[in-house]
Amino acid sequence: MNTNEKAEVLVQVNDLKVHFPIYKKGLLLHQIGSVKAVNGVSFQIRKGETFGLVGESGCGKTTTGKALLHLYPNYTTGDVIFDGKNITQYNEKRMRIIRREMQLIFQDPFSSLDSRMTVGKLLEEPFIIHKILSKKERKTKVESLLEDVGLPKETITRYPGEFSGGQRQRIGIARAIALNPKFIVCDEPVSALDVSVQSQILNLMCDLKEKYNLTQLFIAHGLNVVKHVSDRIGIMYLGKIVEIAEKADIYKNPLHPYTEALISAIPVPDPTVKNDRILMQGDVPSPINPPKGCPFHTRCRYASDFGGICMNTLPEMKEIESNHYVRCHRY
Repeated sequence: MNTNEKAEVLVQVNDLKVHFPIYKKGLLLHQIGSVKAVNGVSFQIRKGETFGLVGESGCGKTTTGKALLHLYPNYTTGDVIFDGKNITQYNEKRMRIIRREMQLIFQDPFSSLDSRMTVGKLLEEPFIIHKILSKKERKTKVESLLEDVGLPKETITRYPGEFSGGQRQRIGIARAIALNPKFIVCDEPVSALDVSVQSQILNLMCDLKEKYNLTQLFIAHGLNVVKHVSDRIGIMYLGKIVEIAEKADIYKNPLHPYTEALISAIPVPDPTVKNDRILMQGDVPSPINPPKGCPFHTRCRYASDFGGICMNTLPEMKEIESNHYVRCHRY
């Protein structure tokens, strides 16, 4: 990576770990272990790009996104550098200022909006909390936000229960962009929506990214979703990132066996084309007691070819091609 690329980095994550303690019940609390939800993650997000983070349920991708927003300060180690500032040790008072520049789009549009508040009150609340704009200016801004996400300004007096799932997610997106943030964590923002609505929301997010010059972390289960919105993609498995590359490289030349399996699971919209599906054996190991060595070796079809190195030694993240990094003993 050249110097110019380094200068354009907005979010830098170094050896991020999020471990949640497990306590034994009894008269005295005694820690007996921990859930290693995120177990040593490093990556960077450049200004103006969308970084896709993909993995199956329980791999730690949502926890990673929330840790970047400093939502787990008591359980997090490592460094999160946002816009040149290491926010890892920030207290709540210092984070309150930073939070104007970092926002979150929730996965569930039904539970993320307070059903007792009108849309106008929901969108006006960020300005009240941060003491921005007069009452008249706030109303004008709320109407503008609704227009930006494709909703008529008349909806300002309606309640969330009167909207469909796609419309609610538009309201959630409007709330996320209200304060003109630099960075947005999109936590599976379309997974709870119908397929027909998903494309509309993805197109809206792409349009808003250009209009507001947003930098995004886009979290998703499947590679078929992030393909349309991401510039670079990171593949996550059991608390670790196993591959990072430009979008085109991930789909044309997947290097990690887990990425190969995810690519093979993408549906092909042609009944005459046979999809050679790679089926992974077994279940995902527990993050309480992850396997020694490569975290994927218990399900990897190549592990037996490399003797005990996969079972005993954690592979390093290596740059195999230009800007294409992989954590695998095959390389």
